[in-house]
Amino acid sequence: METKRKALGKGLEQLFSNEVINFENFEKDIVNTSSKNDILEIDLKDIRSNPYQPRKTFNEETLQELAASIKEHGIIEPIIVKKSIKGYELVAGERRTKAAKIAGLEKIPAIVKDFNDQEMMEIALLENIQREDLNPIEEANAYQKIIELSGMTQEEFAKKFGKSRSHVTNMLGLLSLPESVKELVEKKEISMGHARALSKLEDDNKIKELANKVVKNHMSVRDLEKEISLEEIPKKQHQDRMVDKTSMRSTIYERLMREKVGTKVKIKKQKIEIPFDSEKDLERILEILGIRVEGA
Repeated sequence: METKRKALGKGLEQLFSNEVINFENFEKDIVNTSSKNDILEIDLKDIRSNPYQPRKTFNEETLQELAASIKEHGIIEPIIVKKSIKGYELVAGERRTKAAKIAGLEKIPAIVKDFNDQEMMEIALLENIQREDLNPIEEANAYQKIIELSGMTQEEFAKKFGKSRSHVTNMLGLLSLPESVKELVEKKEISMGHARALSKLEDDNKIKELANKVVKNHMSVRDLEKEISLEEIPKKQHQDRMVDKTSMRSTIYERLMREKVGTKVKIKKQKIEIPFDSEKDLERILEILGIRVEGA
């Protein structure tokens, strides 16, 4: 594994260490260390989004602008993908890929690299927080997924992604908001400042009431904080957001076993489930696990 990572370039070694890294440098490192023979023309129909892509919506206007540029100048920089069971998964270049489809292209230049699930998740988050404007709920969900999968503390996560510890804590706090209030944040009807103030409150009904009041009366963050203070609305007891350690370990073990046996593994209720498609596939899995059946 160590040899493989080094072969992928210095940028990747930095990316998956605990150092803060700039996504631009990471992508450029892959492009600059790849030869012309490494760049393939891949059918757009065979490419699917990174399954860990935190962004759910893309600005249609900027996509159209990029598509117009691609029609005129073509794709200047190849996208980066990983091979999957069916086609390819995007590692970097989601906007270029979407714009290329709008521009009517059938193929796109791509560099194929190998990444595991955690790396795919971290790359998707890194690209978005450094290049794009994720809405706060998308960003918070991405933070939480990486923390759960990697087992990092909030402090370790903050250091790795170049954020303050208080920023990470505030972002994760948004996930406790009622769903209707999260939707207001996603639609930008209430700001991150409003959401942060509301996330510290205990009563969900009061949170929803205040959120609707913010929208209706165009309240500023300061006005909201003043009302919360004057009404002496109960706040949550301060506590670090804890991750279920058992669930977190199971997720990590599932990922490691999936990489080992090449099939999706489930760990639940003190059982390990390894599905297989046929007797031949079962034999393959047993062989990987070093299990030999005498006389078989």
